[in-house]
Amino acid sequence: MNEQTLYDVWWQHPEEGDQGMEEDHIPHWKRVLGFIPEDNLEQCSVLDFGCNQGGFLRLLYKLRPFREGVGTDLARQSIDIAHQRRGDLPLEFHATGQPEQFVHRFDLAFSLAVLYLIPDLNKHALQIRTCLKPGGIYYATFADYGSNPSLPEIRDRINGNAAIPMQDHTLDTISEAFMLAGFQVSVRRMPPTGFVDLSHGKKWYNRVPDQLQFAYEQSYIFRFVAPKVNKDILYE
Repeated sequence: MNEQTLYDVWWQHPEEGDQGMEEDHIPHWKRVLGFIPEDNLEQCSVLDFGCNQGGFLRLLYKLRPFREGVGTDLARQSIDIAHQRRGDLPLEFHATGQPEQFVHRFDLAFSLAVLYLIPDLNKHALQIRTCLKPGGIYYATFADYGSNPSLPEIRDRINGNAAIPMQDHTLDTISEAFMLAGFQVSVRRMPPTGFVDLSHGKKWYNRVPDQLQFAYEQSYIFRFVAPKVNKDILYE
């Protein structure tokens, strides 16, 4: 997601597309918000990095209204749809992979199921630090599939349908990149609070135990807190 090469849609599966992906992600977005302690966002400026069709920002505004929201994505057609669906909400959307253009604008930033696509985590961490206000917070979800028996099939499904290939990141490589950029880094698992939807997972996992392994052991959310003192940031 760092590169400035734009494309039409991210999820190119002929029967699903980006609309299908958005619908699949709504339960994930709602679950994520159960792990976000910030309840009152009325004075906050919010970034959704990898916003696709803007669905998460619309949901977030409905549940926790904020002052302004900005979504960025490399998929041009998805950004067009996000514009069409924003209505009178305080939202704007940009087809770009460079959030650093919004210098110190955001109190909160999110990337939900996006980190695994980013080829250069060190650069990404610096970009996010640049667009956050001092002390701003970045929440990012990550599936640590390394030991999951269904990983080869998951990788094939993503690489066969997505505009960007899956990267081989780990909890260590992600945390190290953000620590290097000066963030305070913390992480937690996101175990389900109710029943696990096996019908939805069938297209991703070979066996039910593989899906349960992901749900209870391999679903994570990072919390990155930007330094409170501004310093110059250098990009390679």
